[in-house]
Amino acid sequence: MPYRLLADAVVVVHLAFVVFVVCGGLLVLWRRSMALVHLPAAVWGVFIEFSGRICPLTPLENHLRGLAGDAAYQGDFVERYLMPVLYPTDLRRNVQVALGLFALAVNAAVYVYAWRRSRRRPVRPGLKTRFSSWRPGL
Repeated sequence: MPYRLLADAVVVVHLAFVVFVVCGGLLVLWRRSMALVHLPAAVWGVFIEFSGRICPLTPLENHLRGLAGDAAYQGDFVERYLMPVLYPTDLRRNVQVALGLFALAVNAAVYVYAWRRSRRRPVRPGLKTRFSSWRPGL
């Protein structure tokens, strides 16, 4: 029983990671520092899709399911959980590349928008910032 719950938790984390890879760039519009977390995740997600490899969370989930006495599945997370929702057929290489391109395009658009938005906002004179009252040596 605990192994089955752990396997299900891995699925939830995996799904959250996929959503973060595709949509996490939107968090950069809220806090630019989120790019430090999102960009490596997005690069990893796109790399996995383009290379045709399997994310390490998939074998972990399969191992936990095996320990729970459940049957492991073939393929990867996208094929097992996301593709049945998006497409009725099995995952093909061209679809996998298309998903990678989609994630890349969404994030590129968000980052270009965030970059342009940050360049358009001039700092207004007299505007107090967090560090405006800070003086070195005081």
